[in-house]
Amino acid sequence: MQREVVRATGHDNVSAAHQSTLEVTTDDWLTPAGDCIVGVDADRAPAAFAESFVEACRDETATIEVTLRVGDRTWQTVGRGDPDLTFDSDRSLVCRTSDYVDDRTVVVGATEAAADVDRTLVDALTTGAPLELTLTVE
Repeated sequence: MQREVVRATGHDNVSAAHQSTLEVTTDDWLTPAGDCIVGVDADRAPAAFAESFVEACRDETATIEVTLRVGDRTWQTVGRGDPDLTFDSDRSLVCRTSDYVDDRTVVVGATEAAADVDRTLVDALTTGAPLELTLTVE
């Protein structure tokens, strides 16, 4: 098992309404159009992840768990790896319910997306609460 942790903050424009993606960005701003973004001002992006973690995620049989933690509340979804994952983005990470892969994609085939995040957690994020996103690959 390997793990990567990204720390970010919420923003008053977090709506977590997107049906097929969930994103965290290193940008320190968010417009209302960014309805998949749950955290801004992230302390790291996929390009900074350990090579061993990246390689583990490139296995199409890998199970990747995504955990969001805000205060004492957590929410999880599970997806899988893909040989085409590059982890090249130095700006943001995206978890997808689809099989689409670009340089930001860290999980494909996720069981849930931003629209499925617990609304009490989303409410806290709209007040700028700290967010911890943990990716665990097995």
